[in-house]
Amino acid sequence: MNRNFIICAAFVALVGVTTISIASEPTTSPVAKPVVVAPAPHCQVPCGIYTDQLRFEGMLEDTKTIAKAIAEINTFVDGMGEGSPTAKDINQSVRWVTNKESHATNIQNVMADYFFAQRIKADNKDYTAQLATAHSVIVCAMKCKQDANPATADALKAAILKFYTAYEGKEPNFDKHEEK
Repeated sequence: MNRNFIICAAFVALVGVTTISIASEPTTSPVAKPVVVAPAPHCQVPCGIYTDQLRFEGMLEDTKTIAKAIAEINTFVDGMGEGSPTAKDINQSVRWVTNKESHATNIQNVMADYFFAQRIKADNKDYTAQLATAHSVIVCAMKCKQDANPATADALKAAILKFYTAYEGKEPNFDKHEEK
C-alpha cells in the first residue's frame, strides 16, 4: 500500500475528513487532497462524549466522598480526647481534608467548565432559576471546603438535586446514589 495513502487514511480518521480525491497517476505531490469539515462542537472540545446525566452522577459521587471525609475528620477529632494523636492519625486526617477539598473543587469545576460555560443558555426560559441554583451548588461546595460539619455535605447534595430540577425540568431520581 502506498505510504501517502496510509498517512492520508490516518488523517481522515483523525480529523473527520469527508471528501478525498486520489491521484491515479504517479506524482510527487500528495496523493490525497482532503477537504476538512470540522465537527460542530457542543462543548469546549468537539468530543461528543459528555452527558449531563453523568455530570450530575459524578457530582453526587463527589458529594458522598466529601460526606465520608467529613465523617472521618470528625472521628479523628473525637478521638483526640483519648490521648495524643499519632503521626499516622494526623497524616490520615490531612489526607481526608485534602480529599474533601479535591472533590469540592471538582464539583466547582464541573459547574463552571461544563454547566456555566456551555450548557446553561441565556435563551432558556428557566435561565434565571438555572443560574441561581447553579450558583448555590458552587457556594455549597465552597462551604464544604471551609468546614467539617456534616450539614455542609447535606446542603451540597440538596443544592445539586435542586439544580437538577431547575436544569432538567423534572424531579431527580438517583436511587443508586442512596445508601441502602
